[in-house]
Amino acid sequence: MDYKHYFENALTAGRSAALPPAVINRVLLDVAKAAVEQTDYLLQENKKDLQRMDSADPKYDRLTLTADRIKAIAADMENVAGLDSPLGRILSDKTLPNGLQIKKVRVPLGVVGVIYEARPNVTFDVFALCFKTGNISILKGGSDADFSNRAIIKIIHGVLAAHGIDVNFATLLPVEREATEALLNAVGYVDVLIPRGSQNLINYVRSSSKVPVIETGAGIVHTYFDETGDLEKAVAIIDNAKTRRVSVCNALDCLIINSKRLGDLIHITEPLAQKQVQIYADKKAFEVLDGLYPTDLLEEAKPEHFGTEFLSMKMAIKTVGSLEEALDHIAINSSKHSEAIISEDELNIETFLNRVDAAAAYVNTSTAFTDGAQFGLGAEIGISTQKLHARGPMGLEELTSYKWIVKGNGQVRKG
Repeated sequence: MDYKHYFENALTAGRSAALPPAVINRVLLDVAKAAVEQTDYLLQENKKDLQRMDSADPKYDRLTLTADRIKAIAADMENVAGLDSPLGRILSDKTLPNGLQIKKVRVPLGVVGVIYEARPNVTFDVFALCFKTGNISILKGGSDADFSNRAIIKIIHGVLAAHGIDVNFATLLPVEREATEALLNAVGYVDVLIPRGSQNLINYVRSSSKVPVIETGAGIVHTYFDETGDLEKAVAIIDNAKTRRVSVCNALDCLIINSKRLGDLIHITEPLAQKQVQIYADKKAFEVLDGLYPTDLLEEAKPEHFGTEFLSMKMAIKTVGSLEEALDHIAINSSKHSEAIISEDELNIETFLNRVDAAAAYVNTSTAFTDGAQFGLGAEIGISTQKLHARGPMGLEELTSYKWIVKGNGQVRKG
C-alpha cells in the first residue's frame, strides 16, 4: 500500500493559513464536549479492543477507557484551550550596531508524527497539543487500540469539518506495520517523530527512523529513603508512587532504603501488603521482611529485578549504606525519567538534586506527579528522557521551535 498521500495531505494542511487562536480554542472545546457527549460510543468501541486483550496484560489498564477517564481527557483539552499559545512569543529582541533588528520567535515544529501502543488517550492529547501549537499531527496507533483510536479520530474529524477546517490537521494511519515503516522513512514530509510505549518500541523507532526522534523513554523509577527520612511521609509517598496506577511510566519500581532505617521497612510496606504488591527484596531487606510480609508476596531479589520497569503490582527493594550508594544504584539502573529522595537533611537533599540524572527529581513527594497536566501544561505529548530540545513532560512550548527574524534597511555585509 502507498502511504504517500497521507503525508502529502498533512503537508498541504500545514501550508494553509494559520488559524486564529479563537478558532483553535473553540475547536478544542468542541472536541472535549463531543468526547463527553459520545462517551457511550467511545466505550463501545473501546470494549472491542479490551475483548482482544488479556486483562492480566500490563497494557490493559492503559487501554481501558471509562466515563471518568473520558471526562478527565476532556478536562485536559479544556485546560489546553485555556492556556496561552507560545506561538509568536519573542524569545529575544535586539538591534545590532549596524542597525539590523534581530528577533527570535517561537514557531511550530511542523508535522509531528507519534507512534504509540495501547493508549487511546494519546490520540486526544496529541491532537490537542499539536493543534494548539499550529502543528499537524500524524498518528500511528497500535493494533491493540485500533477500534478506540478510530472512534476518537472520527470525533475529531467531525468537529474539524463542522468548523470548515481541513481534517488532515490530524491523521490516523492504518494499523498495519507497513504504515510504521512508511512513517519512519517520511523524510521531507514529517519534521519529528515521538514514540510512546515500551522500551522495545522506543529502541526500534530510535534505531530505524530516518526522521529526527524525540525519545520518550520508559520509566524505571526509584525512591531513596534516607536515614533522616520522615516515616509518616515515606509510608504515604511510597504507597502512592507504587499503587496509584501501576501501568504508568511514573510508577515506583524500586525502593532504595538506607540500612539504618531497615527497622521501618515493615511499616513502609504495610499498605503494599494490603494491595498485594509482590516484593523482590535484596538479602538485608528480605531478612527483615521474612515472616512479617506475606510469604507468597515476598521473594529474594535477583539481579534482573533491578533496572526493571514492572508496570504491575511488583516492586524491588535495595539496601544501601549511604546516599553515595543510592546515587550509584540509580545511575546504573535508571532510565532517567523520575527519581525521588525522602529526607530531612538539606545537604543530602541538595546533593541528590544536583547529582541525580533524571528528567524530574523529587523531594519528599510522589513520582506520580510526573505528568503534563499535573505540571500545569494542560496535557502532555510524552515524557522526554533525553536532553536535546525537550526533557520531562512535553507540553505546548516543547512542540515549538524558533526562527530568527532579521529586519534591515539596505545593509550589506562587507568583508
